[in-house]
This record gives sequence, structure tokens and C-alpha cells, in this order.
Amino acid sequence: MKNRQLIVMPWRDNNPVTVQVLGICSCLAVTAQLKPAVVMAASVTVVTALANLIISLMRNSIPPRIRIIVQLVVVSTLVVIVDQVLRAYFYDVSKQLSVFVGLIITNCIVMGRLEAFAMHNPPVPALCDGIGNGIGYSIVLVIVGTTRELLGSGCLWGVPVVEHTGLYNIGYEDNGLMLMPPMALIVVGLLIWAQRSKNKKLQES
Repeated sequence: MKNRQLIVMPWRDNNPVTVQVLGICSCLAVTAQLKPAVVMAASVTVVTALANLIISLMRNSIPPRIRIIVQLVVVSTLVVIVDQVLRAYFYDVSKQLSVFVGLIITNCIVMGRLEAFAMHNPPVPALCDGIGNGIGYSIVLVIVGTTRELLGSGCLWGVPVVEHTGLYNIGYEDNGLMLMPPMALIVVGLLIWAQRSKNKKLQES
């Protein structure tokens, strides 16, 4: 049950983006379309889970003075592997993501979970924590990516959606502002407001 809670809690009451306010930069940068948002979400989830597992396995042999360096080496190695896989099998998306895959190395969610959890817990809970926080981050990216692409270009995953509903015939127009970074910040802000309002109601009850 404890491991299950470690996976589920970041989806709801302790989301790394909407509650802890981490990983905001990539939410703004890669969510103009759903496809790169999903690929980035999957990449961060894989890196967070595996990095947590590896650091947890090594935690008793890492000298405290160099723990951050060791963490960075582990994360950067995993990010390079993920980047090469994307280049090999998803080259177009890799080009869209550009430098943001490399910036996973400095993602606050990844480094935060290593320092706060993986360094102090056994491998299985650490892996569950990494998976949970990765999925929590992914949920926000998918919501933001879906909202921005649908309202901004009338598409989902690059496939026209709105034109098949007949909305264009009654005067609906795509909102180009949704494709700009400030709108990503507004959408994330609304999600943060909704999450915190929900948490406040739960605490009051």
C-alpha cells in the first residue's frame, strides 16, 4: 500500500507541477502541440524513475560531499541515452524538442526527488516515487498540450479536429495566442489554482 501511495499521490494531492511548482519551464516550452508534450513527459518519467532507482541502490556508498555530482552524472547519462533513442526513432519530435531534452538534466523534479527521496529510501519505494512523480508531471503536460493545440490550431496530435465538428462554419476561429508561451503559463496557473482549491477543500473537510 505504501508503494502504491507513492505512485498515486503525485497524480492528485501532491502533484510536482501544480502543488510543488516544479518543472514549469518545460511546461511552457514544449506544450504548443500534444505530440512533443507526450514525448517529453515520457522522457522525464523514464529518467526520474531510473535515476531514483540507481541513486537508491548507490546511496550507502555515495560520499555526502559529492552526492550532487554523482546525481548529475547518473541523470546526464540517462538523458543522453533517452536523447539518442529519440534521435533514432522519433527524429522529427526530437528536432521539435531541441535543447529541452538535454535540459531534463537540470529539471527540478528529477533532482528534487533524488535529493529528497532516493538518497534516503530503498530501491523499490524510490522507483515507485520516480514513476509517480513522472506521471504527475506527465498529466499536467498532456492537459496543457491538449488545450493549447486544440484551441490554438484546431488539431490534436497534428490531426484536424475542429473542422470536422462544423464549428468553423458558424464563425469559430483558432486562437493563435494559445500557441504562445504566455498562454501556457496561464493554463498552468489555472491548473495550480484548481489543484490548490481542491486541496484546501479536502483539508477543511
